[in-house]
Formats: sequence, structure tokens, C-alpha cells
Amino acid sequence: MGPLAGIKIVELTGIGPGPMCAMLLADLGATVLRIDRPEPSDLGVAKPLRFDLLLRGRRCLALDLKHPDGKALALRLIERADALIEGFRPGVTERLGLGPEDCFARNPRLVYGRVTGWGQEGPLAQAAGHDLNYIALAGALHAFGRRGQAPTPPLNLIGDFGGGALYLAFGIVCGILEARRSGRGQMVDAAMIDGSASLMTAFHGLVAAGVARHERGTNILDTGAHFYEVYECADGRWISVAAIEGKFYAELLRRLDIDPAELRPQMEREDWPEAKARLAVLFKTRTSEEWRALLEGTDACFAPVLTTDEAPDHPHNQARGTYVEIDGIIQPAPAPRFSRSVPDQPIPPQPPSRGEEAEAALAPWLEATDIAALRQSGVLG
Repeated sequence: MGPLAGIKIVELTGIGPGPMCAMLLADLGATVLRIDRPEPSDLGVAKPLRFDLLLRGRRCLALDLKHPDGKALALRLIERADALIEGFRPGVTERLGLGPEDCFARNPRLVYGRVTGWGQEGPLAQAAGHDLNYIALAGALHAFGRRGQAPTPPLNLIGDFGGGALYLAFGIVCGILEARRSGRGQMVDAAMIDGSASLMTAFHGLVAAGVARHERGTNILDTGAHFYEVYECADGRWISVAAIEGKFYAELLRRLDIDPAELRPQMEREDWPEAKARLAVLFKTRTSEEWRALLEGTDACFAPVLTTDEAPDHPHNQARGTYVEIDGIIQPAPAPRFSRSVPDQPIPPQPPSRGEEAEAALAPWLEATDIAALRQSGVLG
């Protein structure tokens, strides 16, 4: 059932971090009901619903929130919810009559989770933006890239999913715990710029201490160091080494048959480019499989660079069950793991339901007589 079994969450359909947050909570056992428009909204790149993996794990109800009957049903569901997730621009749900104060009036214990790029207030609060913009302003984007090259967008992992979805999920769970103690709900303002800045906390300390520089590609973790880098092999495949600690670096050199006396001390930055060039030549002499045979599973801190198609087939991932197959699609399993509260496998993404399907979606939320009345009145389509 998962550690969040018994928790009920209403999700107002959005894109990016909102669905990711809802998926994380549903993966761990929360009952999440996604409310979508009568005509499914455009959630980004067009693709069949079964491939929209962030929508897994919960049912979806087709509801027109601009219609009085639709809004009334949404508020009835919110009355029974522990939390709500919405990712619209500030003020949108207020105009719908579903803002925090509207919902608190119906459910004082509700945790109202909001995720936006810029936050609920500030000069940019109403401006459009995406992950790249948020991590740029948070000082994160500047740090990604090689020396002398432009900043490299790290997919949308930091703003949308790390700084947005994960911080919102954490905030919602914290809010629910606090509400159970105080009996009062509250609004959670999860801004992707705040979350992205928070993820950079350790690097603020490194820069302040003079250990790290703002110049890209000159530091240990940003491809500046030869011992924390990716290298191409003879077969055109790539491998990674991350031997930061002295004992691991010594093990790497030993397995590569390199005499440490031939290199300057590990942390001498000025010599990193020369050492990196030497390793690049060496790693090109064998295939990735040959390097795996020599280095994988050792304290040299090594791993092959795999694609999303290859990762599920790696023996370690298979042994741990890191990936699962749902509706014929291989995808990451729920995380993290729990020793006792093991969640069920998520259901595949569901389309907005009407009629009898809507009744099934509402079954965990309303009494059968209430659902029948809604069906008879036409609210469920």
C-alpha cells in the first residue's frame, strides 16, 4: 500500500513539476485524483497518453471548473482531501473560485500546494518562463558546461523536477504532518527558482571558501578535473570515472597501470588538463566493454555511460528492480524504497473519465448515493 496510504490529494492538471509531484506521492500510496478539462489539456509534446509517464498512478476526472456544477464538485472533493496540487500562474485558481481561501473555508486542514517558476510574489511572478529561465536566475545554469564553452542546459531536471516537483512533494508531506498536529492547513509556495537555489547550497559554500571558481570547467565536479570526467573509448562509447577521494584515485591509477610518480599531486589544478589529455588517449585504446571488465565494481569509481534504453538491462538495475514494466513500457520504479510499507505497482496513465468511469474514480471520495446523484444530474457527463 505504500507509506502514504490513506492520504488523499486533488491534483488540478498542469505540466511539468505538478504531475511529477503527484506521481511521486501516488507512487508511494497516496490516493490522487487528477482533475482535467472535459477536453484533455495539451500537456506538452504530443504523444499517446500511455507514454505520458508522469500521469501514472492515479485516476483522472473530466470536470469543467468554469461551470458552477464542476466547481461545486471540485470543492466537495477538496473538502475530503489532505492536500491539493496546482501549478497555474498566481491568481488563476482565485479567479476560478478555487484559491486557497476558498478551499480553506471548506477544509481548514487542507495543505494547498502551489508550484510555479517565479513564486507567488515578486517582480517576475506573472511572467512566463521555463526550467532554463529559473535555473539561470538561481545561479545554477552558469555552472554547467566545459571550460570556454557556453552554459549547457541539464535537461529540465533541476528546475522542473528537482527544484519544483521534489520540493513541492516534500512541502506537502511536511504540511500534512504539521496539520495533523495543529489541526490547521496552510499554503505551500514551491517556486522552482527557490528550489533550484536551494539545490545550489553546497556550491555557495565552496565558492565562498575559495574551493570552487565561477569559471566553468575548472572545478572538480564540472569536468575540470581529470579524475571526475567522461571519456570516449575505442568503440565510440563513453565511460565515467569519479575518483575524488585519494584512496579511490590511487586505485584508479593502479588499475590503469599508471605510476603516481608520473603525475603531479591529484589536486594541483594547473596540471589537470595535461592529466586529462593523457587519460583520454589511454581510454581510447580499449572498448567500453574492456574497461568495464577492468574497472566496474571496483573502488576506482567507474560506470559506463548508458542510454535510457540500456540502463534497465544493466545487471545492477535488474537485481534491484530499479525499472518496472507498466502497460508495455519500461520505466523507473517508485522510489525511494521502504522495508515494510511497499507500494503497489502504479497503474498506467488514465484518460479523463466520464460516466461509469467517473463513478469509479470518485468511489474512494464520495458515497455511492452522492455519485449516483451526480451522474443523474449530468455533472459526470
